Amino acid sequence: MDAAAAGPEGGTARRKGWGRLLLRVSILVLAFVAMVGFSVVLAKVTLTPSPASEDIVKSNLHPGRSLRQYAEDYTFLAACKQAGGNLVLGMPFGILLPILIPRRLRMLRMFLLTVAVIVLVELVQGAVVRGRAFDVDDVILNTAGALLAYLLVGRRLSHRYHVLAEDPEGAPADRPEAAPRTKPKPKPRRKAAPRRAGRPASAWSRLRHGVRRGAARGRPRKR
Repeated sequence: MDAAAAGPEGGTARRKGWGRLLLRVSILVLAFVAMVGFSVVLAKVTLTPSPASEDIVKSNLHPGRSLRQYAEDYTFLAACKQAGGNLVLGMPFGILLPILIPRRLRMLRMFLLTVAVIVLVELVQGAVVRGRAFDVDDVILNTAGALLAYLLVGRRLSHRYHVLAEDPEGAPADRPEAAPRTKPKPKPRRKAAPRRAGRPASAWSRLRHGVRRGAARGRPRKR
């Protein structure tokens, strides 16, 4: 009877475990493909030569210099487009990387990976691509976009994925059943002393018998 009841439950648990595994793999593959696609777009946007800007663009190693230039020399719309484009360009890092990296210290790892990738892209821009230059403000804006996307979307999305991946109930059929707990035996109670047969004497009866015994002792004995 127990084996027959455990059969359907075990099959349902296995199906749920396989369903969770398939969902995890699908999310992981989708995140990886999205990351590859984003890398292609990033390379196309940042590593495309721009010969017309070769005499204008210069390397910037001072944080804030390009931002001041956006505010002073650009129109409001152009400044928003330039700064906002760099922010948006870094947002996929904050959404996709937390899914692909381990759960422990994922925010720190996401931050370090984003900085490393952006710095590498900027170095390639300045060294290889015509009309492009290294700009530390681009690194700051891209990293800020990644952190913003992580706080708004990436943290919750990656948390749900990692909770699903580490669900302890994913395969209950493979886990050994816990031994049933045995209740501690109650301590034997001490038996009360058996009472004497008959009704116990009252205080008045004991007092009366005591008076009689005292009077009997005071009487002279007959010889």
